[in-house]
Amino acid sequence: MDDCEYLDLDEIEFAPVDHTAERLALLTLEEAHDLLRLLLTVEQEGKEPLSREANRLAKEIAARIPFEN
Repeated sequence: MDDCEYLDLDEIEFAPVDHTAERLALLTLEEAHDLLRLLLTVEQEGKEPLSREANRLAKEIAARIPFEN
């Protein structure tokens, strides 16, 4: 996804995974791209602290999925 080229993947702090916790079902690639677009839209609105959290989540998702064609 071209909107994510500015993301510095070295800055991402991934949430620790508790192996005893139940995990959510995996998203399809299309769902992941839809969610990434939504998070980037929220981030661009610039309303703190929501935009900061949207940016953090967008970085985590972008690091885990291939770019959209």
